[in-house]
Amino acid sequence: MELLIITGMSGAGKSQAANILEDMGFYCVDNVPPAIIPSFVELSMHGTQEMVRLAIVTDIRGGDMFDDMPRVLENLKKDNVDYKILFLDAANDVLIRRFKENRRKHPLCERSDISLSEAVNVERGRLSEIRSAADYVLDTGLLSLAELKKRITALFLNEGKKGMSIICRSFGFKYGIDADADLVFDVRCLRNPFYVKELKEKTGKDKEVADYVMDSKESVNFAEKLFAFLDNSFDLYVNEGKSQLVISFGCTGGKHRSVAFAEMLYKHITKLGFKGTVIHRDIGKA
Repeated sequence: MELLIITGMSGAGKSQAANILEDMGFYCVDNVPPAIIPSFVELSMHGTQEMVRLAIVTDIRGGDMFDDMPRVLENLKKDNVDYKILFLDAANDVLIRRFKENRRKHPLCERSDISLSEAVNVERGRLSEIRSAADYVLDTGLLSLAELKKRITALFLNEGKKGMSIICRSFGFKYGIDADADLVFDVRCLRNPFYVKELKEKTGKDKEVADYVMDSKESVNFAEKLFAFLDNSFDLYVNEGKSQLVISFGCTGGKHRSVAFAEMLYKHITKLGFKGTVIHRDIGKA
């Protein structure tokens, strides 16, 4: 199990970080008092596959319960629980500005009659010990959300290319374009098995249909250039920090050519080391 503890200054972007990590496959739990962390760890160890990567957000919102953090971390070490700490920070003036812009109250202001600037200073003092113990410290003061995603992806997408999931989809234009796709490729320019009597009722998942679609210089050239373009694009998407890419192929009915290409791409990305899924939206339609 991979355990990541997310903490840091209020207003530094812990919730955004959790959302990014969730897109990367982490099971994320927000606003957890430190004393409850071992219970989540125990649950994940005996839970489902989806909880193999666990990210827990814990911070000053827990009030006095947050003071249990050093003891909890020490107990996790004694129990041989491998964990990492991600601490999000920003300069005091940045944090104060964010609270004013969002018109939110600092957690310490809600419990004590102190100003926002005083609350930030008090919180920084209380978090100094855990900040020193953190494995990763991110200063989000000058980071946009996109830049924050890149930084977090670089830290925790440690499987390299395998960390980006690619969904290979097929669809029929007669039923509407695939609105969920990041990239759409029209393969209606290729030879159509629909007009071959013995192939009409088969699909692009059948070898005979796939062989027919690819049995021409035009199809081979189309596929070679398209996959070369995609290979280059994959590297760019990984560097940009994208965690999921949806690529769709469309033909007339979504049963033959588009299915064959989606299946081909799925085999291709698997060989490259990406996690993949193949979905045929319209394969069962008349």
